[in-house]
Amino acid sequence: MKTILKSTFILFFLLTSSILLAQKKTETIVIKTSVVCDMCKERIEKNLIFEKGVKEVVVDISAKTITVKFKSDKTNADSIKHAIVKLGYRADDLPADPEAFKKLPDCCKKDGCGKD
Repeated sequence: MKTILKSTFILFFLLTSSILLAQKKTETIVIKTSVVCDMCKERIEKNLIFEKGVKEVVVDISAKTITVKFKSDKTNADSIKHAIVKLGYRADDLPADPEAFKKLPDCCKKDGCGKD
């Protein structure tokens, strides 16, 4: 009986530990960006989710922010910001890639959204 009880306790401890470790590896960042329309939102959400380690992407057009949940053991904030820049949008203090910005639809370029 003691062996079963010890085994159950050890199994419970291992499961709880692994769940807690998995939760600690997930981080959330909010990035200021240059989105101006629904096409910007769609483009970023559809493309950024394919970046390694990214779990969730939410673009808020009115606040001009991108909220990203990601696994910190797979990627980091800088990599995510550079992925946004490569899509043609500003990411915090990083300006948009000029070539990617040129390829955006005209509605995404209004107000020079890719420039500082």
